[in-house]
Amino acid sequence: MTLEEIHSQEPVPESSDRMQGAGKALHELLVSAQRRGGLTAGVYESAKLMNVDPDKVAFCVLAAAEEDEGDIALQIHFTLIQAFCCDNDIDIVRLHDIPKLADIVGPSEESGEPRDLHCILITNPNEDTWKDPALEKLNLFCEESRNVNDWVPTITLPE
Repeated sequence: MTLEEIHSQEPVPESSDRMQGAGKALHELLVSAQRRGGLTAGVYESAKLMNVDPDKVAFCVLAAAEEDEGDIALQIHFTLIQAFCCDNDIDIVRLHDIPKLADIVGPSEESGEPRDLHCILITNPNEDTWKDPALEKLNLFCEESRNVNDWVPTITLPE
């Protein structure tokens, strides 16, 4: 059986439907992770957590606005985080709407200051017991994207 035959047997949902479903699932995952304290925000904080305990990380979100695309330092951080996630089998997506992400995640609970939302990690409190349907949808979305050589898919959050 060839690769083309395999792909023709498994219909992939239309791109916009897949994207909307993934955006909704990401919104649900961020809200549930925030509620249970399983959300790490910030490039530095995320890198520190991945270095200390990569097995605790369940999902990674990289967010950049259009004006951030020219920030070479941020792009280098993104490249390193992506490589780390790939090495540790952590699914990863990109977003381009930081204001929507800020509305969902909100300010830092400790200081009330705006957070660095360029990198957000969703962590597993306990690997054996935590199952989130939104995380499972996103994992499937990422797997389907990798099957068509889109290694870091871009997701749009719902309105």
